[in-house]
Amino acid sequence: MTVIGWLQIILFCTIIVALTKPLGWYMTRVFGGERTFLSPVLRPIEAGIYWFSGVDEKREQHWLTYTVAMLLFHVGGFLIIYGVMRLQAVLPFNPAGQGAVAEDLSFNTAVSFITNTNWQNYGGESTLSYLVQMLGLTHQNFLSAATGIALAMALIRGFSRASMRTVGNFWVDVTRCTLYVLLPICVVYALFLVWQGMPQTLGPYIEATTLEGAKQTIAVGPVASQVAIKMLGTNGGGFFNANAAHPFENPTALSNFVQMLSIFALGAAMTNVFGRMVGNQRQGWAILSVMGVLFVAGVAITYWAEANGTSTMHALGLTGGNMEGKEVRFGIVASSLFAVVTTAASCGAVNAMHDSFTALGGMIPLINMQLGEIIIGGVGAGLYGMLLFVVLAIFVAGLMVGRTPEYVGKKIEAREVKMAMLAILVLPLMYLGWTAVGVVYPAAVASMANAGPHGFTEVLYAFTSATGNNGSAFAGLTGNTLFYNLTLASAMFVGRFFMIVPAMAIAGSLAAKKSIPPSAGTFPTTGGLFVGLVVGVVLIIGGLTFFPALALGPIVEHLAMNAGNLF
Repeated sequence: MTVIGWLQIILFCTIIVALTKPLGWYMTRVFGGERTFLSPVLRPIEAGIYWFSGVDEKREQHWLTYTVAMLLFHVGGFLIIYGVMRLQAVLPFNPAGQGAVAEDLSFNTAVSFITNTNWQNYGGESTLSYLVQMLGLTHQNFLSAATGIALAMALIRGFSRASMRTVGNFWVDVTRCTLYVLLPICVVYALFLVWQGMPQTLGPYIEATTLEGAKQTIAVGPVASQVAIKMLGTNGGGFFNANAAHPFENPTALSNFVQMLSIFALGAAMTNVFGRMVGNQRQGWAILSVMGVLFVAGVAITYWAEANGTSTMHALGLTGGNMEGKEVRFGIVASSLFAVVTTAASCGAVNAMHDSFTALGGMIPLINMQLGEIIIGGVGAGLYGMLLFVVLAIFVAGLMVGRTPEYVGKKIEAREVKMAMLAILVLPLMYLGWTAVGVVYPAAVASMANAGPHGFTEVLYAFTSATGNNGSAFAGLTGNTLFYNLTLASAMFVGRFFMIVPAMAIAGSLAAKKSIPPSAGTFPTTGGLFVGLVVGVVLIIGGLTFFPALALGPIVEHLAMNAGNLF
C-alpha cells in the first residue's frame, strides 16, 4: 500500500460526501414537484407524457396500487427485451449480422435487465446488435434505475407522512426521475466519455490491418450512451464482454475515477433526500455514516490484500502485490477501489477480473453483496435496503431499554419488523439454496473451471451476485447453460421483487401511522451510538447468513495460499 493509493481513496470519499448535499437538495425538489432550473424546458415534456398516457399527476396511490403498477411496468420491460433479442436477426441497426439470441439466454437477459442486475451470460460485441443494445438494454437501464429511486421515495414518504393512505404515484415518480435526474446527467456524462476516447457511433465494425498484415475486426457502436447510464444508474451491463476493463468502455484513469464517482453519487444523495423529507438532515448523515464505515473497512481490507499478495506469490519471486487480472493503466489501488465500489452499490461493472483477486480481496465484494448491497447500494435500492436494517436496529434498541421502538417519529411495531425480516432473509435463501444445488448437480458442476474452495466460491459468487442484483462475476464459471440461465434468472427475480414488496408494505404501514414527538426516552438516531448499533446489526445478521459459506470458500482458500505464514 502507498500514500498515493490512500490519497486516491480519500479523494474519492471526499468528493462523494461533497456531492451528497447538492444532489440531495435537487432530487428533493424534483420529487416534491417543485420548480428547478430545468423546469422551463422539461415541464412541458413532463405534462405531455402525463396527457398522452392518461396519468393524473395529482392523484396518489395506495402502497399496494403503487406496487402493482411497478410490477406491471416490469412485465412490459421484460417483453420488450425478450422480443428484440429473439427478433434481432430481422431488425435494423445490425451491422455485424448478429442472429437471434437463444430462448434461455434471452429469458435470462430480460430478467437481468428489468431487475437492474445486468448479469451477462454473453459477450455484447459478439452477440447483440446496436438496436438491442439501445432499445433493449440502454432503455431498460434508465427505467430500472428510475424504478429503484421511485421505490425509495415511496418508503421515505412512509416515514415522513402521518395518517395518510398514499405513498405517491409510481408513474409520476418514474417520469420525473428519468426526465429531471437521469437523462440530463447522462447527456453531459456521455459527452465527457466521448471526449475521453469512448466510441459513440452507428457505423459498422472497423476492419483494421495489423503490423503483421493480418486482418482484425474492431467492435465499436453506441458505447458512451450505454456506459453513462450503466454507471449512473448502477446497472453495470457492459457494451463489451470485458466491461469496464475494455479500453473502449474505460479509456483512461480519469474516466475510471469519474465512473466510480457516478456509481455512488445518486445512492449517497438519497440519504440526504431522506433527511430533508423527514425534517432532519442529520438523520440522513447518520445513515450515510453507517454506509461509510462499512465501505472504508471493505476498501482497506481489499487494498491491503491485493497490495500484499500471498506467500505463494512471494515464494515465486512475485513481489509488488497481485496484478493478475488487472489493467496496468489502473493498477492495484484503482482496481481494488472499483471492486468494492461496484459491489457496495449494485452496479456490477468491473475494471478487473474478480476471479483473479486474492482470496481475501475477492471475499469483500462477496460480503458486500451478501449484506444486501446496502453500502450506498443501487440507486434507491441501497437506501430502502439500509432502512430495513435500521428498522431492525431500532427494534433491538427498544428491546434493550424496554420501550416501544421509535424512528423519526414513527413507532416500529411487529408488522414492520416482520416485513423487514422477510425481505432480508429471502436473500440467503436464494444464494445459499441455489449454491447447494449448483455444487452437486452434474450439469452445473461441469461449468466450474476450478475445483476445491475456489470453484465453490465461483458458484457462490454467481448466485450471490444474481440475488443481490449486482451482475459481476467470478469469470471462471461458464454461465451460459440452461441450468444457470434459468436458476440465475429466478435468483434475480426473487432478489429484486421479494425484497421490494415487503419494503412497500412497510411504507404503507408507516404512512398510515400518526407522527409522535420525541420524548426523554426516545433513542437518539443521529449520533455515534446509533451508527455503531446499525453497523453491528448489519454485521451480525449478515454474518449469521453468509459466514458458513465464506468459511468453505475464500477463508479456506486464503489459508491454503498462505500456509507458510501459519507455522
